[in-house]
Amino acid sequence: MAAERKPTFFQSLVRFDLLFFPIDTVKTRLQSAQGFVKAGGFRGIYKGVGSVVVGSAPGAAAFFSTYEAMKHSIPLHDQLAPVNHMLSASVAEVAACLIRVPTEVIKTRMQTSMYGASTSSFKAATLVLQHDGVRGFYRGFLTTIMREIPFTSLQFPLYEFLKYRLSKHLDRKPLYAHEAAVCGTALTTPLDVLKTRVMLDLRDPSKQQVPSLPMRLRQIYVQEGAKALFAGVVPRTMWISAGGAVFLGVYEWAVHGLMSA
Repeated sequence: MAAERKPTFFQSLVRFDLLFFPIDTVKTRLQSAQGFVKAGGFRGIYKGVGSVVVGSAPGAAAFFSTYEAMKHSIPLHDQLAPVNHMLSASVAEVAACLIRVPTEVIKTRMQTSMYGASTSSFKAATLVLQHDGVRGFYRGFLTTIMREIPFTSLQFPLYEFLKYRLSKHLDRKPLYAHEAAVCGTALTTPLDVLKTRVMLDLRDPSKQQVPSLPMRLRQIYVQEGAKALFAGVVPRTMWISAGGAVFLGVYEWAVHGLMSA
Protein backbone atom coordinates (compact mmCIF):
# COMPACT_ATOMS: atom_id res chain seq x y z
CA MET A 1 0.00 0.00 0.00
CA ALA A 2 1.49 3.32 -1.05
CA ALA A 3 2.41 5.70 1.73
CA GLU A 4 0.10 8.68 2.08
CA ARG A 5 1.72 11.83 0.71
CA LYS A 6 1.69 14.80 3.05
CA PRO A 7 0.73 18.17 1.57
CA THR A 8 3.59 20.54 0.87
CA PHE A 9 4.07 23.89 2.59
CA PHE A 10 2.59 25.74 -0.40
CA GLN A 11 -0.35 23.32 -0.77
CA SER A 12 -1.30 23.66 2.91
CA LEU A 13 -1.42 27.45 2.72
CA VAL A 14 -3.34 27.52 -0.58
CA ARG A 15 -5.92 25.07 0.76
CA PHE A 16 -6.45 27.28 3.77
CA ASP A 17 -6.78 30.41 1.61
CA LEU A 18 -9.36 28.78 -0.64
CA LEU A 19 -11.34 27.30 2.24
CA PHE A 20 -11.56 30.38 4.46
CA PHE A 21 -11.28 33.23 1.95
CA PRO A 22 -15.07 33.87 1.95
CA ILE A 23 -14.88 34.71 5.68
CA ASP A 24 -12.21 37.32 4.95
CA THR A 25 -14.33 38.76 2.12
CA VAL A 26 -17.31 39.18 4.45
CA LYS A 27 -15.05 40.84 7.05
CA THR A 28 -13.60 43.29 4.51
CA ARG A 29 -17.02 44.25 3.17
CA LEU A 30 -18.34 44.80 6.68
CA GLN A 31 -15.42 47.16 7.35
CA SER A 32 -15.67 49.15 4.09
CA ALA A 33 -17.02 52.71 4.25
CA GLN A 34 -19.60 51.98 1.53
CA GLY A 35 -21.25 49.31 3.64
CA PHE A 36 -21.63 45.55 3.34
CA VAL A 37 -24.38 45.43 0.69
CA LYS A 38 -22.89 48.09 -1.63
CA ALA A 39 -19.44 46.47 -1.32
CA GLY A 40 -20.91 43.26 -2.75
CA GLY A 41 -22.75 41.51 0.06
CA PHE A 42 -22.46 37.77 -0.36
CA ARG A 43 -21.85 37.99 -4.12
CA GLY A 44 -18.47 37.08 -5.61
CA ILE A 45 -16.97 36.00 -2.30
CA TYR A 46 -13.83 34.70 -4.01
CA LYS A 47 -12.97 38.00 -5.71
CA GLY A 48 -9.29 38.79 -5.11
CA VAL A 49 -8.27 35.28 -4.10
CA GLY A 50 -5.65 35.18 -6.88
CA SER A 51 -3.49 37.83 -5.23
CA VAL A 52 -3.61 35.98 -1.92
CA VAL A 53 -2.62 32.65 -3.48
CA VAL A 54 0.39 34.36 -5.12
CA GLY A 55 1.57 36.06 -1.91
CA SER A 56 0.59 33.55 0.77
CA ALA A 57 3.55 31.14 0.66
CA PRO A 58 6.27 33.82 0.15
CA GLY A 59 4.82 35.92 2.99
CA ALA A 60 4.64 32.96 5.36
CA ALA A 61 8.14 31.83 4.37
CA ALA A 62 9.49 35.32 5.08
CA PHE A 63 7.85 35.25 8.51
CA PHE A 64 9.01 31.74 9.45
CA SER A 65 12.61 32.21 8.35
CA THR A 66 12.95 35.63 10.01
CA TYR A 67 11.32 34.46 13.24
CA GLU A 68 13.58 31.41 13.56
CA ALA A 69 16.70 33.42 12.71
CA MET A 70 15.88 36.17 15.22
CA LYS A 71 14.85 33.71 17.93
CA HIS A 72 18.29 32.09 17.84
CA SER A 73 20.17 35.38 17.43
CA ILE A 74 18.70 37.50 20.23
CA PRO A 75 20.60 36.69 23.47
CA LEU A 76 17.50 36.56 25.68
CA HIS A 77 16.64 33.17 27.16
CA ASP A 78 15.14 31.49 30.23
CA GLN A 79 13.15 34.16 32.14
CA LEU A 80 13.51 36.62 29.25
CA ALA A 81 12.43 34.12 26.60
CA PRO A 82 8.98 35.79 26.15
CA VAL A 83 10.76 39.06 25.30
CA ASN A 84 12.87 37.15 22.78
CA HIS A 85 9.74 35.68 21.16
CA MET A 86 8.00 39.07 21.17
CA LEU A 87 10.90 40.86 19.46
CA SER A 88 11.49 38.03 17.00
CA ALA A 89 7.84 37.88 15.99
CA SER A 90 7.65 41.67 15.58
CA VAL A 91 10.66 41.78 13.26
CA ALA A 92 9.28 38.78 11.37
CA GLU A 93 5.95 40.58 10.87
CA VAL A 94 7.68 43.58 9.31
CA ALA A 95 9.55 41.28 6.92
CA ALA A 96 6.36 39.40 6.02
CA CYS A 97 4.39 42.62 5.50
CA LEU A 98 6.81 43.69 2.77
CA ILE A 99 5.25 40.85 0.76
CA ARG A 100 1.81 40.66 2.35
CA VAL A 101 0.71 44.32 2.11
CA PRO A 102 0.80 44.55 -1.73
CA THR A 103 -1.39 41.44 -1.96
CA GLU A 104 -3.69 42.88 0.73
CA VAL A 105 -4.13 46.11 -1.24
CA ILE A 106 -5.19 44.19 -4.36
CA LYS A 107 -7.33 41.77 -2.35
CA THR A 108 -9.32 44.43 -0.47
CA ARG A 109 -9.98 46.45 -3.62
CA MET A 110 -11.10 43.36 -5.48
CA GLN A 111 -13.31 42.21 -2.62
CA THR A 112 -15.15 45.55 -2.64
CA SER A 113 -15.26 45.79 -6.49
CA MET A 114 -13.48 49.15 -6.54
CA TYR A 115 -12.34 48.56 -10.13
CA GLY A 116 -15.57 46.98 -11.32
CA ALA A 117 -17.13 43.56 -10.96
CA SER A 118 -15.31 41.97 -13.90
CA THR A 119 -11.75 43.23 -13.20
CA SER A 120 -9.12 40.56 -12.55
CA SER A 121 -6.49 40.71 -9.79
CA PHE A 122 -3.77 41.19 -12.42
CA LYS A 123 -5.65 44.10 -13.99
CA ALA A 124 -6.17 45.64 -10.54
CA ALA A 125 -2.42 45.39 -9.91
CA THR A 126 -1.64 47.17 -13.19
CA LEU A 127 -4.14 49.93 -12.31
CA VAL A 128 -2.49 50.47 -8.93
CA LEU A 129 0.92 50.66 -10.60
CA GLN A 130 -0.33 53.11 -13.25
CA HIS A 131 -2.09 55.46 -10.83
CA ASP A 132 0.12 55.35 -7.73
CA GLY A 133 3.36 53.65 -8.74
CA VAL A 134 5.10 51.12 -6.48
CA ARG A 135 4.16 53.22 -3.44
CA GLY A 136 0.51 52.43 -4.13
CA PHE A 137 1.10 48.78 -3.29
CA TYR A 138 2.18 49.80 0.22
CA ARG A 139 -0.81 51.96 1.06
CA GLY A 140 -1.76 51.01 4.60
CA PHE A 141 1.66 49.49 5.38
CA LEU A 142 2.00 51.42 8.65
CA THR A 143 -1.50 50.54 9.87
CA THR A 144 -0.92 46.90 8.97
CA ILE A 145 2.26 46.91 11.07
CA MET A 146 0.38 48.66 13.89
CA ARG A 147 -2.30 45.97 13.72
CA GLU A 148 -0.05 42.94 13.36
CA ILE A 149 2.70 43.67 15.89
CA PRO A 150 0.40 43.92 18.96
CA PHE A 151 -1.36 40.73 17.87
CA THR A 152 1.88 38.87 17.11
CA SER A 153 3.49 40.12 20.33
CA LEU A 154 0.69 38.37 22.22
CA GLN A 155 0.37 35.37 19.94
CA PHE A 156 3.89 33.99 19.73
CA PRO A 157 5.04 34.34 23.36
CA LEU A 158 1.75 32.73 24.40
CA TYR A 159 2.14 30.04 21.74
CA GLU A 160 5.67 29.23 22.86
CA PHE A 161 4.55 29.20 26.51
CA LEU A 162 1.60 26.89 25.79
CA LYS A 163 3.84 24.52 23.86
CA TYR A 164 6.32 24.43 26.73
CA ARG A 165 3.72 23.87 29.47
CA LEU A 166 1.70 21.29 27.56
CA SER A 167 4.80 19.45 26.45
CA LYS A 168 5.88 19.08 30.07
CA HIS A 169 2.41 18.06 31.22
CA LEU A 170 1.72 15.54 28.45
CA ASP A 171 5.32 14.52 27.79
CA ARG A 172 4.90 15.30 24.06
CA LYS A 173 4.71 18.31 21.73
CA PRO A 174 1.03 19.17 21.14
CA LEU A 175 -0.02 21.90 18.72
CA TYR A 176 -3.05 23.65 20.18
CA ALA A 177 -2.49 26.49 17.73
CA HIS A 178 -6.01 27.92 17.84
CA GLU A 179 -5.65 28.72 21.56
CA ALA A 180 -2.75 31.04 20.81
CA ALA A 181 -4.19 32.33 17.54
CA VAL A 182 -7.47 33.60 18.99
CA CYS A 183 -5.66 35.62 21.68
CA GLY A 184 -5.77 39.34 21.01
CA THR A 185 -7.85 39.10 17.82
CA ALA A 186 -10.81 41.17 19.01
CA LEU A 187 -8.57 43.80 20.62
CA THR A 188 -6.76 44.55 17.35
CA THR A 189 -9.93 44.75 15.22
CA PRO A 190 -10.10 48.61 15.25
CA LEU A 191 -6.63 48.66 13.66
CA ASP A 192 -7.85 46.15 11.08
CA VAL A 193 -10.80 48.43 10.26
CA LEU A 194 -8.41 51.38 9.94
CA LYS A 195 -6.11 49.37 7.66
CA THR A 196 -9.04 48.43 5.41
CA ARG A 197 -10.21 52.04 5.09
CA VAL A 198 -6.68 53.27 4.21
CA MET A 199 -6.22 50.58 1.56
CA LEU A 200 -9.60 51.40 0.00
CA ASP A 201 -8.87 55.15 -0.16
CA LEU A 202 -7.97 55.92 -3.78
CA ARG A 203 -6.97 59.54 -3.17
CA ASP A 204 -3.38 60.44 -4.06
CA PRO A 205 -1.61 61.81 -0.94
CA SER A 206 0.76 63.84 -3.15
CA LYS A 207 -2.13 65.66 -4.83
CA GLN A 208 -4.85 65.71 -2.18
CA GLN A 209 -4.86 66.18 1.55
CA VAL A 210 -5.76 62.92 3.25
CA PRO A 211 -6.52 62.51 6.95
CA SER A 212 -3.86 61.20 9.30
CA LEU A 213 -4.32 57.82 10.98
CA PRO A 214 -5.55 59.31 14.30
CA MET A 215 -7.91 61.58 12.34
CA ARG A 216 -9.29 58.63 10.37
CA LEU A 217 -9.87 56.71 13.59
CA ARG A 218 -11.65 59.72 15.11
CA GLN A 219 -13.80 60.22 11.98
CA ILE A 220 -14.96 56.59 12.06
CA TYR A 221 -15.81 56.89 15.76
CA VAL A 222 -17.62 60.25 15.45
CA GLN A 223 -19.47 59.60 12.19
CA GLU A 224 -20.24 55.89 12.53
CA GLY A 225 -19.90 55.15 16.23
CA ALA A 226 -17.78 52.73 18.25
CA LYS A 227 -19.59 49.80 16.67
CA ALA A 228 -17.94 50.56 13.31
CA LEU A 229 -14.48 50.13 14.87
CA PHE A 230 -15.36 46.51 15.61
CA ALA A 231 -17.02 45.77 12.27
CA GLY A 232 -16.19 42.26 11.15
CA VAL A 233 -14.89 41.15 14.54
CA VAL A 234 -16.74 37.80 14.40
CA PRO A 235 -15.55 36.72 10.92
CA ARG A 236 -12.09 38.07 11.72
CA THR A 237 -11.89 35.97 14.88
CA MET A 238 -13.07 32.91 12.94
CA TRP A 239 -10.51 33.65 10.20
CA ILE A 240 -7.54 34.11 12.52
CA SER A 241 -8.45 31.21 14.80
CA ALA A 242 -8.68 28.80 11.87
CA GLY A 243 -5.74 30.46 10.15
CA GLY A 244 -3.61 30.27 13.26
CA ALA A 245 -4.17 26.54 13.48
CA VAL A 246 -2.97 26.10 9.90
CA PHE A 247 -0.25 28.77 10.05
CA LEU A 248 1.34 27.55 13.28
CA GLY A 249 0.76 23.92 12.38
CA VAL A 250 2.64 24.34 9.11
CA TYR A 251 5.34 26.26 10.99
CA GLU A 252 5.88 23.34 13.38
CA TRP A 253 5.78 20.83 10.53
CA ALA A 254 8.39 22.81 8.57
CA VAL A 255 10.71 23.35 11.56
CA HIS A 256 10.61 19.70 12.71
CA GLY A 257 10.97 18.55 9.10
CA LEU A 258 14.14 20.59 8.66
CA MET A 259 15.53 19.48 12.04
CA SER A 260 14.99 15.79 11.25
CA ALA A 261 16.29 16.07 7.68
